[in-house]
Amino acid sequence: MLVDDAIYCFEEGFMKLYIYILCIALTLISCGNDSCKYAIIGGEIINKNTDYVVLFDANTVIDTIKLDGNSRFSYKIEDFTPGFYTFRHGGEIQMVLLEPGDSLMFRLNTFDFDESLVYTGKGAKKNNYLINDFLQSEKEEKQVFKLCQLNPDDFESQIDSIRVRKTKNLKKYQEKHNTSILFNKIAQANIDYDYYTSKEVYPFVHYGRKKKKIIDAIPNGFYDYRNAINYNDDFLKDYFNYKSFLKRSFNNIALEKHLEHAARDDYFWTDCCYNLDKMAAIDSLVHNTDIKNELLYHYGMVFLSKNKKVEENDKVIKYLLSKSTNQKNNDLIVNYNNSVTKLKPGENFPDVHVRNIKNDVINMNSIINKPSVVYFWSHLYRDYFETSHKRVKELIVKYPEVEFISVNIDDCSKERWLSTIKSKKQVLYHEYIFESPEESVQKLAVYPLNKVILVDKESKIVNGHTNMFANGFEEELLGLLNH
Repeated sequence: MLVDDAIYCFEEGFMKLYIYILCIALTLISCGNDSCKYAIIGGEIINKNTDYVVLFDANTVIDTIKLDGNSRFSYKIEDFTPGFYTFRHGGEIQMVLLEPGDSLMFRLNTFDFDESLVYTGKGAKKNNYLINDFLQSEKEEKQVFKLCQLNPDDFESQIDSIRVRKTKNLKKYQEKHNTSILFNKIAQANIDYDYYTSKEVYPFVHYGRKKKKIIDAIPNGFYDYRNAINYNDDFLKDYFNYKSFLKRSFNNIALEKHLEHAARDDYFWTDCCYNLDKMAAIDSLVHNTDIKNELLYHYGMVFLSKNKKVEENDKVIKYLLSKSTNQKNNDLIVNYNNSVTKLKPGENFPDVHVRNIKNDVINMNSIINKPSVVYFWSHLYRDYFETSHKRVKELIVKYPEVEFISVNIDDCSKERWLSTIKSKKQVLYHEYIFESPEESVQKLAVYPLNKVILVDKESKIVNGHTNMFANGFEEELLGLLNH
């Protein structure tokens, strides 16, 4: 798999943990019958970051719920629409499927929630099924990437087998439990969209950059399912598997279109024309404004974060703004581009304040007094904390002349950050946390999280957007030392 493709999949993978992060159950509250017009959700927050949780229906806030003296809460949702609900506590985001009469309780430790996720109460079985299905899909995704090296017919045969097995397992579960129409719809959508996504990623993961040859070898009928796809599904628009499919699908649809008129038979993620083709495909097929706006924003941010030819940014932004009706997203895109522009090689590193482990607030420019690598992490993506710090430990041995500066981007208590720092084996000397996270993340255009900024000893930016896991990064470090 090509490095660009691997990085993209890695970034996409970041967003998957949002769907199933819930923990061990505490107690049961139940209304006792399916005719209830409400559901109850509650739990206990251990090592709380704030004194409240915020409950969402999609992106709409339902209520802000204060924790009691034991850091617990219980909330009754009345006259609600069955489906997925989200609550946030500090930087943590949790999701749960609720139907009338459900009563779910859980226990969440903000310091460590990477454990087996188990619910209790009415509605627990379906949520546990979805958790297990998600974890299984995570394992299968790695298998599918390997299968992508097969020829199209053999690949299709293999993923067909996976789909058949998962469908049989679902049917057994449905026969054993009195599952609802809503659950059946979501569980089947999981299977279907996992399958469709596997097909959409095939040309990208299949080895080789000469994508036209790969696409030409795909047999007729391989993408026939697209004829039945609803690209405007209002019910699934906030559901991860559906959103992930749409992103992979438009990557692929646009690639097919792009190669019809491109001067060469390969492509790069950052080709301006390719990204305009993506947005044109979205504009053609997507009429649901929420879905369209989110997809345009996603592709706009990905392009701006990867593109090295800053002069092309205006073309993509101009097209995006002509199609998107979400003013907040549009403002974020424009502001992000302004920040990217200020991070061009030769520009001064922006004035950003951080707090060190001694609780001192300092300007980052006072830290940078030799060639430096600035990288970022968040409690939301704990695996990346481990892998990035492990990578830096290896690089320090090879490049002792370079300073590696780690910055936490979360808007959380400094105590929580310090607790994480003290508990991790991979922690290094230069560990900091943003004093003003929202402002600093915008100034440094921290998107995606795995971006890295290279700065020389004079606090001049050498590369405002690179990746320590990319091929050629060590060559960049050598260039930094010779700058």
